Amino acid sequence: MFKKRSLRGVAAIASLGMVAGCGYLSDSGSGDQGPIVVGTTSAPSTLDPAGSWDGSWELFRNVYQTLLAYPNGATAPEPDAARSCAFSADHRTYRCELKDGLKFSNGAKLDAEAVKHSVDRIRAIGVQTGPAGLLGSLDKVETSGDKEVVFRLNKPDATFPFVLATPALSLVPPVDYPANSLRKDTRVIGSGPYRLDSYAQGEEAVLVRNSSYKGLADRKNDAVTIRYFQDSAAMVKSLREGRIDITYQGLAADDVVSLETKNDENKGLELHEGAGSAINYLVFNPKDPAANDIAVRKAVAQTIDRAAIAHKVYQDTVEPLYSMVPQGFTGHTTPYFDVFGEPDPGKAKKILDEADVSTPVPLTLWYTTDRYGSDTGLEFKEIKAQLDGSGLFRVTLKSRPWNTYVVGYEKGEYPVFGRGWQPDFPDPDNFIAPFVGQRNALGTPYDVKRITDVLLPRSREQSDRAEVVKDFQEAQRLLVEDVRLLPLWQGKQYLAADEDIAGGERSLDPATIMMMWELSRKTSW
Repeated sequence: MFKKRSLRGVAAIASLGMVAGCGYLSDSGSGDQGPIVVGTTSAPSTLDPAGSWDGSWELFRNVYQTLLAYPNGATAPEPDAARSCAFSADHRTYRCELKDGLKFSNGAKLDAEAVKHSVDRIRAIGVQTGPAGLLGSLDKVETSGDKEVVFRLNKPDATFPFVLATPALSLVPPVDYPANSLRKDTRVIGSGPYRLDSYAQGEEAVLVRNSSYKGLADRKNDAVTIRYFQDSAAMVKSLREGRIDITYQGLAADDVVSLETKNDENKGLELHEGAGSAINYLVFNPKDPAANDIAVRKAVAQTIDRAAIAHKVYQDTVEPLYSMVPQGFTGHTTPYFDVFGEPDPGKAKKILDEADVSTPVPLTLWYTTDRYGSDTGLEFKEIKAQLDGSGLFRVTLKSRPWNTYVVGYEKGEYPVFGRGWQPDFPDPDNFIAPFVGQRNALGTPYDVKRITDVLLPRSREQSDRAEVVKDFQEAQRLLVEDVRLLPLWQGKQYLAADEDIAGGERSLDPATIMMMWELSRKTSW
């Protein structure tokens, strides 16, 4: 749930979502007032779904379609391009029947063969940090006629419908998307609520209503323009000057605090705060001698002060995190706090001394400059100050823009590097499975046999996800034993919008991806 913080002297008491549904406002679309303009600091790394397991999904959700999706307010996926889907009794076969008359935005038929092609090419192309890792339980895809798709699984997997609902499994036409390579241009041919009318990389995506769309989305507007910003300050300046209507992803802590203030600068704006599921963490690369030393990793974990990061850098707009599974998800525990407790450089020194590790330990920490918000650089400076200040480490900081940063960690170039994670779907599985195994979202193999061979397979046999608590609690304990991943903080959700924009709160799906079609202009009070 979002809390609305009004930033004008006299403001509507109800939240955007409540007001938009109450009859005082029209949701008839933007009409002649022009497209709704959304600002974000999270630009796509690619426009081809087979190549992305990152923030590109924010665009994909709006221009591509999936077999299943999330209706407004739902936490379980329902048929979208599909008319119906169902598991076999043993959870090893999943069948979907398509709706009648589905078409892509270029008029091509969306049939069972197109679905099969869309899924098969993800694995055939096999981008190292792409979405193929989500399909580990899939054996093969079969078709029966034009409308039936059959997914044969190599093991029971109750989470498979969640996977099909992710933008990774976006549907694409076979003629236009090669089976063995990614598209390199800036065109999108999908069957989602919008068409991508134009695109300028790193600058702007212009979305217009797709007239041939058949799916769950009830579009409240006819067009949306997404503007990409390098930093939060520029985005907020555009909001205040009326050049964008709403912000999403990337509000820096300073700007959140500034937007909370009632003054002339913020007149006519509203800030909304809600629980978030995004996490940030450090990854230790075993290819690096220092990062591969478990004593070094444990000493870093014993030294880092998460509360100081949350307060000093993020001004309490995030919360300290002591597990890879965040608060609010089934089975969440705090194993990193249970093992290491409060930050203590003295204990960290003892860990290094007992392992006969010479100090200060040289470590190079990498971060991306343009993916997780404008405060990332400040966060890593604080981490460096904490580690250097202990006298146990000598830290060098390095950074790159996201597009080249991804290439670097795929090649295993970084000894220690920062990553963020937005869940693909609302289940604890998605905070464990993507980071373990030979092929994972980090490009850094991480074998934890007990998790990959026992706990995950066993949990995926359970349709009732309340029954998986013990398995995920054990998985969290196993991850803390060798500290290959070090969780730092869990984010909150902030949306800042012009007071005349409705639908902000209800626009976020369970993975907190913005469903642009929920936004509308208030046409009367």
